Amino acid sequence: MFDIGFTELIVIGVVALIVIGPERLPKVARTAGHLYGRMQRYVSSVKSDISQEMQLEEMRKIGQNFKESIESVSSDVQQQATVVDDYLRNEADNVNKVVASMAVTEGDRLVTEPAMKQVEAERTPQQSLPLDEPDQNVVATPSAVVETVRTRLPERPHEPH
Repeated sequence: MFDIGFTELIVIGVVALIVIGPERLPKVARTAGHLYGRMQRYVSSVKSDISQEMQLEEMRKIGQNFKESIESVSSDVQQQATVVDDYLRNEADNVNKVVASMAVTEGDRLVTEPAMKQVEAERTPQQSLPLDEPDQNVVATPSAVVETVRTRLPERPHEPH
């Protein structure tokens, strides 16, 4: 730690022996050892406290980032819910308009084509999903193809060879 060599320790020991004296030197050495141990424990305690504080600060940052991401997701979900709610309210209004126009134009009779055209004219264009398209992944069975070909081809009389 202090980079003290063996010769420097001998010089320190000789000076201590001369200054302190041979009777009190063991007691002073024991006290110095205890103080050195306390100093090492104190330094170790300070290092561990600093390490714990750094880890605690990292955990706080992680928690804050997690909280911000949860709030962001919550905000996105609320926006989507608002869009869906607006769409459903618009559709409910359209249904109410259809029912009201049916009551005015048709009374108790069934819905006629003019009433439906009037409602469709008032309706705003919407994005539609391609649900009416046939499934491209379905493979026709060979027997269905053979039956289709048989029904389309005219029958020929058998010709003798």
